[in-house]
Amino acid sequence: MNLMKKGALPGLFTLLLLSCQSMGKDLLVETMSATRRGELAELEKMIVPLDGPAAGSAERAAARNRITGLEKAPAADAEYSAALAAWSGRLYVHEGKAGEAARRLRDSRSLSPGNTQSLILAVRLEADPQKRFALIDQELRIAGPAAGTGLSPEGAVSPAAALHIERARVLMELGQYREAAGAFDTAFAGSLPPVYRETYGESRALAWELRDAEPGARGRTMELLGRRGLAWTELIELTRNETDLFRFLTAGRELPVEELFKRLLERSFIPYTQDITLDEWPLAPPGPEDPVLRSGAAWFLWRLYAENRGDRGILARYSSRYSRMTNPRSPIADLPLLSPFFDAILGSVETEMMSLPDGKNFRPADPIRGAEFLSILKKF
Repeated sequence: MNLMKKGALPGLFTLLLLSCQSMGKDLLVETMSATRRGELAELEKMIVPLDGPAAGSAERAAARNRITGLEKAPAADAEYSAALAAWSGRLYVHEGKAGEAARRLRDSRSLSPGNTQSLILAVRLEADPQKRFALIDQELRIAGPAAGTGLSPEGAVSPAAALHIERARVLMELGQYREAAGAFDTAFAGSLPPVYRETYGESRALAWELRDAEPGARGRTMELLGRRGLAWTELIELTRNETDLFRFLTAGRELPVEELFKRLLERSFIPYTQDITLDEWPLAPPGPEDPVLRSGAAWFLWRLYAENRGDRGILARYSSRYSRMTNPRSPIADLPLLSPFFDAILGSVETEMMSLPDGKNFRPADPIRGAEFLSILKKF
C-alpha cells in the first residue's frame, strides 16, 4: 500500500492523534483514586436531576456549594480536574451563566482534551440543535459500535450512555420522537445509575408516546402533544385537528374551538364535574379552560365512541349489567360501583382506549397528557 498517496498521511496522523488521546484518557482514569471517583459520582447525582422538571434554586445552590468546596482542595489528577471543571460548567448553564460555563469548558479541555463531560458541556453551550446533534454523532462514531452503555467502574454512567441521552434530548427538541425513543432505549439498555432513570424516564416515555406524531401536524398539535395537562379547549382542538370524530356536530365545517365546546357541553359530552365520587352534580357548568382529568377524558371519549358507533345504548351497558348481579364489586379499585363515571371508565378500559396505570387503579384525578390523549385517539 502506498502511504504517500495524497491525503493518506494527514488521515493517518488524525487517527493516531485520536488514538493517543483515547489511550491517555484511559490511563488517567485508571490512576484516578477511588475517593476522586466517588466525588465525581456524587456530583453526577446532584447535577443530572437539574435537567428534570422538579429542580429548583435550592438544588442548584447545593450543587454549587459542593463544587466550590471540591475546587478548593488541591488535585494533581488532570482527568479529575477536567471532569470537575466540566460539571461546574454544566451547572453554570443551569444557572444561566453562559460566559462562566464557556470558561470552565476551556479549562476542562486544556486539562484533558476530549473528556466526555467537556463534550457534553460543549453540546449544552451550542445554541443550534443541528450542530449539537452533529457533535454527539461525531463522538459516537469515534467510540464505535462496541462502546458500552453500562456503568463505569466508579458506578457513574458510561460515556456512551451519557452521549446517547444527550442525543435523545436533542432529537426531542428537533421533534424526531421515534429516533429519540431509540436513543433513550440505547442508553437505558445497560445498567444506569438510578438518577438517570429518575431524571429522564418521563422524557423517554413521552418520546414513545409521540413516536407516531406527524411532524407536519395541523395547527398547534405538536405543541399540545408535549403538554403535561390539557384544558377542555385544547383537548377539543387536538381531537378536531387529528380526527373527523366531530363530523356529527360540524357536517364537515371547521368550527371554532369555543363553538365546539359549547355544542359538546349542551349534548353532555363534557361533564359538569370530574369528581367520580359525587352523586349530585353542581349547577355551574365547567369552563372551557378548566383542566381535563382522566375521569373527564373517559367521559368525553366514551360518548364520542358511542356517537360514532351509532349505539348510545353502550352508555349504560356496564351499570345495567352490574345492577343485575348479587353483591357486585367494581372491577377497578378506585372506581365506585355507583359512580356516574362507571360506564365511561370501565368501557374505556375494556375497549383498551385507556389503561390502568398500575394494573388496579384508574387514577381518575390525574391530568390527561397531550401525548397520552393522542395515542387514545389513534385507537379509534
